Amino acid sequence: MNEFVTYKSEENYAIITIKNGKANAISHEVVAGLNLSLDKAKQENKVVILTGQKGIFSAGFDLKVMTKSPEAAKELVSKGSKLSLKMLSFPQPIIIACSGHAIAKGAFLLLSSDYRIGVAGDFKIGLNEVQIGMTMHNAGIAIAKARLSEVYLNRSVNNAEIYNSKQAVHAGFLDVIVPEDDLLPTAIKAAEMFSKLNKRAHSETKLKVRKQHLEHLEKAIALDLKGNISINP
Repeated sequence: MNEFVTYKSEENYAIITIKNGKANAISHEVVAGLNLSLDKAKQENKVVILTGQKGIFSAGFDLKVMTKSPEAAKELVSKGSKLSLKMLSFPQPIIIACSGHAIAKGAFLLLSSDYRIGVAGDFKIGLNEVQIGMTMHNAGIAIAKARLSEVYLNRSVNNAEIYNSKQAVHAGFLDVIVPEDDLLPTAIKAAEMFSKLNKRAHSETKLKVRKQHLEHLEKAIALDLKGNISINP
């Protein structure tokens, strides 16, 4: 959809790929590309496979933007939170083929999807905001609360604990892990399976299951817009 996000449409699914440098950072351009891609997949009524580059799904928000000013940080984080809200309420299943490291917003994207397939190995997955000096934003807490158990919520959000792929399954960031060569084939197999779901039933059920969490996330986004978001020294 732009130079940072590509879209490939297949018969029963669409593959969306983030391609933004070594860190595969979530920038304004990446968020825009993901929004356009999701809109296209929704229009085509396709199951979504979202993936990154070899060895890295995403290391999170673009730090050049995040450290520019509190206003710049808040703008990008708010866009990212709205993207998560869009993903969590998306009418079709969203599968993430996590191609490696997934840190901060990269991990939040995992928590914003329906099925998460990771690559086996010593990859880093988790929420490092507190470690780098960022007080966790309300929307981040709302997303984590909806998808992580209380034990892993505290370990992940308060303590910024980072997990390898196997540990990330137990924590709730991933559903399964596979060898690297099996990542995309496994995601495609899952997409083919999910394409057989009754689309209306899936969409309506998802909104029912997540109703309270989506309402909490909307309120959290509004709170973040009123407050400050920055990385402390």
